[in-house]
Amino acid sequence: MSVKIVERKPLTLAERTYIPQIVGGLKTTWKHLVRPKETMEYPEQRPAIPPRYRGVPTLVRDPHGREKCVSCQLCEFVCPPKAIRITPGEIPPDSATAHVEKGPQAFDIDMLRCIYCGMCEEVCPEEAIVLQNQFSMSGYSRDEMINHKDRLYELGGTLPDKHLKWDKKKAAEEHGNAH
Repeated sequence: MSVKIVERKPLTLAERTYIPQIVGGLKTTWKHLVRPKETMEYPEQRPAIPPRYRGVPTLVRDPHGREKCVSCQLCEFVCPPKAIRITPGEIPPDSATAHVEKGPQAFDIDMLRCIYCGMCEEVCPEEAIVLQNQFSMSGYSRDEMINHKDRLYELGGTLPDKHLKWDKKKAAEEHGNAH
C-alpha cells in the first residue's frame, strides 16, 4: 500500500493575519445592525396564517347549538398517533333528537400526540370536527394539554349544518322531494 503525500500551499500574508475573515464577519454584523427589525410583538402582533393552514382540531355545533358528533368513531380509528379517544353515549328515547342513534359521552384529544394531519376532519361524515386557525396551544402540565369535550366545543363554536340529521321535518321533506 503506497502513501501519497499531498503538498499544502503556503498561506499568504492576508490569510495568516485572518483579515479577510474578520472583515467578512464585520460586514455581516453591519448588515444586521442597519437592517430594519423583523421582531414581532407577540401576542399583540401575529404572523399571517396561510390559507391552507391546519391548526387545532375542535368540535363544532350546528346553528341550533346541538352536537353534530354522532360518535361514529371514524376519527378515532383514522388518527395516526391515536390522539383521539371517544366514549359513545346513548341518547335518551324521550329526547327531541332520539332519532339520532348516539352522541359522545366523552371526547378527548391529546394535543401532545396530535400531529395536525387533518385526517380526522376529512373522515368525519357529519363535519363535526374542524381544524381551526389557532396555532398557540400551551399548558403547564400534560393534563392541561388534553382537550375534553367541553373545551373542544368552546374552541370550535358553531358552523352551518349541511346535513339535516337533527331536524326530522326538514330531513323528511328533503328526502320526500328527492323521490
